[in-house]
Amino acid sequence: MLDAVLERLTRLHPKVIDLSLERVLALLDKLGHPQTRLAPVVHVAGTNGKGSTVAFLRAFCEAAGLRVHVYTSPHLVRFAERIRVDGRIIDDAALSALLEEIEGVNDGAPVTFFEITTAAAFLAFSRSPADLVILETGLGGRLDATNVVERPVLSVLTPIAMDHQAFLGGRIEAVAAEKAGIMKRGVACVVADQERKVDKVLEARSLELGVPLLKEGKDFFVRATPDGGVLYRGREVEWLLPAPALTGAFQMRNAALALAAVERLSRGERPPVLPEILPAALAGGMRAVEWPARLQRLTCGPLAAALPEGWELYLDGGHNPHAAEALARHARSWRDKPLLGIFAILSNKDVDGYMAAMATRFHALRTVAIPGEAASLSAEAAADCARRHFCLEARPAADVAAALADLAASHPGPARVLICGSLYLAGAVLQDNG
Repeated sequence: MLDAVLERLTRLHPKVIDLSLERVLALLDKLGHPQTRLAPVVHVAGTNGKGSTVAFLRAFCEAAGLRVHVYTSPHLVRFAERIRVDGRIIDDAALSALLEEIEGVNDGAPVTFFEITTAAAFLAFSRSPADLVILETGLGGRLDATNVVERPVLSVLTPIAMDHQAFLGGRIEAVAAEKAGIMKRGVACVVADQERKVDKVLEARSLELGVPLLKEGKDFFVRATPDGGVLYRGREVEWLLPAPALTGAFQMRNAALALAAVERLSRGERPPVLPEILPAALAGGMRAVEWPARLQRLTCGPLAAALPEGWELYLDGGHNPHAAEALARHARSWRDKPLLGIFAILSNKDVDGYMAAMATRFHALRTVAIPGEAASLSAEAAADCARRHFCLEARPAADVAAALADLAASHPGPARVLICGSLYLAGAVLQDNG
């Protein structure tokens, strides 16, 4: 039933991406403006780290016993992953009913798939009480369908870099301006450390709207402790916490953005939006946080079982040069075993930029096409690009399973295998691996 209604709704607009607020506002008007009946909203935009930051904030709040609704995109395996109601992924039957309700109200008017999904999330969230709603933008910010919430309690901007240039502009300043479009007059914004050109755009926008900026490296700080923990220091607090459950040094910074949001919501607003979240709950959230396909170690399933004893298998969905740079920095810490790779990417992504950062990290690389994706770069083209960037032992493979078998047969172990380059590839791997 869910697949059928989703298929019908995808035919309502000829373009997959068509940035505008007019259509979604018209649809929400017909639905009775559910976006105005939500619990306090935190709105998150940026290029990389959005999903992980959302996952940390959700984990901290839920560890403190708070009820949280969350909207993220894209999904990896099941479409319903995009909408969490009070901590749980929405039931397929409930989502089908919401979409059919929206389909009837919309009455065939042009609307994009993401706009319909966003309306469904707003409708679900408006009908269930919560302490907090966390919204992740789909693309950009200013014209993203989530940006119809007129008065969030907080905005969050993760690191901003070049991505989706066809829709957001070919210069970093243009991309930053689109992301800064989620800022609302007088509403505080937590901001990750940004490159200088981005910082200037965000500063100008904040001055125009009277937005208090809470900036990483100025208003809050994070660092690793000698015993492997995390020290967060904000304006009013200092928290010593365990290392996050998510792998990668960059996840400490994503955790810091979420901790800064917690500090602002529970201590920096008058009256506070959230009750005080105690360090014990924050520590519990650090240990419990989950966000699949972000340097995720796969320890079970047929793909992991196919590797020889002592080998490790990781999965990462980062797909732009900025994500690749963060991945490459972490890969430098993997000195105990050689790093072997399996790579695929969409043809509209900056594959040269990705490979410029990651290619030389791999001792060997196998490239594949993304299963079921017509827009995938071919395995042959991906291998050619890797070789241009000095990963000389790069060659195409028929699929992920064949690539794993080839790497295991060709290299003495133990080794570490990283499957990377695309969230679409990551979703297919998670589905095939059970």
